[in-house]
Amino acid sequence: MKNRSLAGNCGIAVFVIALVTVVIAFATPSWLVSDYRIRGAKLDRLGLWSHCFRSLPDPLDPYQRRFFVGCRWVYDPFTTGYDRIRGYLLPGFMIATQFFFSLCLIGVLISAVLVLIFFLCCAPDQNRFILIIKVIGYLMLAAGINGAIAVIVFASLGNTDGWMPGHENNYLGWSFGLGVVGAIACFVTAALFLTEANIQSKKREKLKESQARFEMEYESKA
Repeated sequence: MKNRSLAGNCGIAVFVIALVTVVIAFATPSWLVSDYRIRGAKLDRLGLWSHCFRSLPDPLDPYQRRFFVGCRWVYDPFTTGYDRIRGYLLPGFMIATQFFFSLCLIGVLISAVLVLIFFLCCAPDQNRFILIIKVIGYLMLAAGINGAIAVIVFASLGNTDGWMPGHENNYLGWSFGLGVVGAIACFVTAALFLTEANIQSKKREKLKESQARFEMEYESKA
């Protein structure tokens, strides 16, 4: 603990929040949720990778002879007709949301390895100590930017007329909320680690100056 400043310790704590919220938001199907009080709602909830329907008519069948009920992985190859409506389930903005939030998750997971190294193995006297802190900071900054793009795109287009039925009774769910919290936590983590890198750089410079001053004094006395 003595090797890290307050910024570094807070950075680790906020990183844990970012890791948990981003992973849960990525994996859970509650980005868009239908009002449970509406009995005739066709949508139940959906996430980045799975959809749950109460009774969704096939949008490609004008006679509505096929309905999709229950929860399925969006790339489910087994349900008859599900692959044919994949373009309806994954419009361009949804693919963009998946892409940018996946980049956010990858950045957070890579940072998790580096944070463990920073927490368990690194000390200020090691050559790459400051480099690791900076890499964590910039990785989390990139993760935060990608996560922010994902949640902004989904918030802007995820509940518009013309996509999921009953949009007037749908609302952004708790998985989306965790995605927002995760993106913000990524930015905060980045700021704290970059601050820690700056603090450690100044400490190292002061140590070098004090060592140089001590050597000069020793040589003058000798």
